[in-house]
Amino acid sequence: MILTGALAAFLLAFPALFSIVNPLGGAIIFNEVTTQQSHAQRVALARRVAVYSTMVMLVSLWAGTYILSFFGISLNALRIAGGIVVSMRAYEMLSAPDTTSARKEQEARPVGEAHSQNLAGFAFFPLTLPFTTGPGTIAVAVSLGTVRPDGLSAMAAFYAGASLAVLTLTILIWLSYTTADRMAAILGTVGRQVTSRIAAFLLLGIGVQIALSGIVPVLHEALGR
Repeated sequence: MILTGALAAFLLAFPALFSIVNPLGGAIIFNEVTTQQSHAQRVALARRVAVYSTMVMLVSLWAGTYILSFFGISLNALRIAGGIVVSMRAYEMLSAPDTTSARKEQEARPVGEAHSQNLAGFAFFPLTLPFTTGPGTIAVAVSLGTVRPDGLSAMAAFYAGASLAVLTLTILIWLSYTTADRMAAILGTVGRQVTSRIAAFLLLGIGVQIALSGIVPVLHEALGR
């Protein structure tokens, strides 16, 4: 039962986070904004970004709902709002993936312009925030935290599976950014567009599912009165 719950949480969290982070597309942009850096510098930056991304996503996943509930926001309301935000973000990515990539590249551009400085200072901002794990990723992680089940064992299994999804994704971020120069040559422009559209379509479905997890209980409660 615990393994089943953990696996279900992993299968829910990983595609949702993978779609919004899109490490493959991010690696291409990472390569473009760090063209003046050595391979060793890129590897060091990739490692730091992976560590910082883990922290951002885990804090959002584990504590995001509790922080928001402190302000009196119900879980169902957060699920609906989070699902809508994720769906809108997915629709934006699906309809204009090139615009989204251009915006991300502009956010990370200060790294490329600051090649003469210590790049470690830019690992968190802007490479982690807002480039890799920006507001969209935080919204997804918080929304995932709202669908946790009741019961101690079920909740533990959920967080174990979701946390494993975060760790798996950060490994992919590290690998993608470390080999960004090689990936850019392999995928090319067409490959980047295809990857972005597939990720956007998956994210749209996940956003709708998250919103429904809040709408259904609200409707059930309203009709039951």
